[in-house]
Amino acid sequence: QVQLVESGGGLVQPGGSLRLSCAASGSIFSIRRMGWYRQAPGKQRELVAALTRSGTTNYTDSVKGRSTISRDNAKNTEYLQMNSLKPKDTAVYYCNTDRIRTTQGMLYNYWGQGTQVTVSS
Repeated sequence: QVQLVESGGGLVQPGGSLRLSCAASGSIFSIRRMGWYRQAPGKQRELVAALTRSGTTNYTDSVKGRSTISRDNAKNTEYLQMNSLKPKDTAVYYCNTDRIRTTQGMLYNYWGQGTQVTVSS
């Protein structure tokens, strides 16, 4: 099986920065798509950013220009650098991996446990 472990959340002041990390472990050969989602209280989970193995990125409009998603394929780890954070960025952030090629075959749609990001003065 695959496990995802997130880190890097916390409390930050408006205008500050955070870097989230998500490490995938298990008998993994490759991961096609890695992404970050977030869920604020009372709202649906939404895509923040995604990155395919080939390098195609997708960002939600509200974070474009402020956030950068990246990955280290050798470490099966993804990152989300968030700058100029705003209170509306406050949410639980979840990493997601999809189409994971493993010794047990192809696995789909794995989620991390979530990490809280709070932007407040």
